[in-house]
Formats: sequence, structure tokens, C-alpha cells
Amino acid sequence: MKRTCLAVALLLALLLLPLSSLAFEIGARGYYWFPSLDGTMRVDEANIIGTTIDFKDDLGIEDEDYPSGEVFVGLGRHHLSLTYTNIDYSGSKTLTRTIVFRGETYVINSFVTSSIEYKMIDFHYQYDFLDLENVLAGFSLGGVLQVKYLDGQLSLKTTGLDEKEDFTIPIPMVGLNLHIGLISDILEARLRGTAMSYSGNTTYEIMADISLTLLPFIDIHGGYKTFVIDIDEDDVMFDYDMTGPYVALTVSF
Repeated sequence: MKRTCLAVALLLALLLLPLSSLAFEIGARGYYWFPSLDGTMRVDEANIIGTTIDFKDDLGIEDEDYPSGEVFVGLGRHHLSLTYTNIDYSGSKTLTRTIVFRGETYVINSFVTSSIEYKMIDFHYQYDFLDLENVLAGFSLGGVLQVKYLDGQLSLKTTGLDEKEDFTIPIPMVGLNLHIGLISDILEARLRGTAMSYSGNTTYEIMADISLTLLPFIDIHGGYKTFVIDIDEDDVMFDYDMTGPYVALTVSF
């Protein structure tokens, strides 16, 4: 019996030994992003081609700031994360030209109110194919698979007209993530870029980040993020970018 127990314990030790050598991390990160918005949209209806509408010039939409929440987990060279951002733009303006939105005509000099609302959910999987974290201050380079999911509604309202268009757009992207330890376990830099282009549609996202560890398990970040989308799906066309700095706080174990 003692020999059996000893054999089982030895077998478990051998099985768990490789896992114990893998670094495990779990945590959450909160962002506050200050992007500028620049771009256009178009909404068609059946065979009626809509007008390409400028967010700011035609609708009077102004820049907004947005919080985001992220949860992440890592085991060895494998990393998973899920990020949620709620986007909500609105504007009001007297039209300086006639526009067509979802098959309806909004005539010049109409006072219109508009909104662009959607949930943006980002899933990332990263595999570090080059990991030198134990060399000097640390260095790693990983391949990234990202799925960006947009789900929301566009609306345009004036006297006698109130048109809304729902949209759901999943966007797969691939890219790279570079991590450099400037001062080991204290100051770190990251650069991540993902993109996808197909059938005339192009989307990419770039993030550059500096983090400082002031307390165990807590990092503060400063960075810059650009999200560009030029896509025509179903009856909705988006061609815009959101670009600006962000701050973030990470708690991880």
C-alpha cells in the first residue's frame, strides 16, 4: 500500500512539475481613453444608396471619452483577454445639404439629432513565440489573434422622420505584440498591432503602452491607441478612426 501511494505521489509530481514551472497570471485592467473621432458613415436601404455622411460636418458629433474594462489570464506563453467598451456618440445640427439615410431624405435646413451607439468587445489570444523574460530586463514577442465585435444602432431624427439601423459586425484580426522590460519589474513598454484586410474592407488597431509598477500587484499605465475601420457590411458603411491617449490601472496576481 505504501509503495502504491508513493508511486501515485511520484507520478503526480512528474505530471505537475512542467506546469509548476509555467508563469501563471490573472488580473483586471481599467482604461480611460480620450480619442478624437474623424470619419463618415453611410446607410443604404434596398436599392437606395445612402449619402456618405460626415460625423462632425454634417451631424455635429463631438469627441467623447470612454472607460473600458479588461480581464486577462496567462499561463506560460499563452495569454487570453476580454475587453468591453461602450461607445455612445450623439449630435445635433441644422443640415447644410440634403442627405439620404436608410432610404429616407432629410432635406437641407432640417434640424436633425443623431446617435451612434454600440458595444465594442475585444477578444485576444496571444502566443509568445520568442520569450526572453529572464534575460536582462525582459523581452518577448508574440503572435496575436483578435476578434473585435461591434453591436449597436445608428439613428437620425428630424420632424416627421425617425430612422434607425441596427448593425452587428464581427471583425477577425491578426498581429504582433512586443514587450520590453526597460527596468525589470518596474518599468515596461508594450506595442501591439493587429489588422485585417479583405474584399475592400480594412481594419487595424495599434496600442503603445508604458507601465510603471509602484506597488506589488498594481501597475499604472499611459499609452496611445488608434482604431481605424473602413468596412461595408450589409447596408452599413463605416470609414472612421478613433485616435488618442489613455490611462489605465492594472491589478494582477
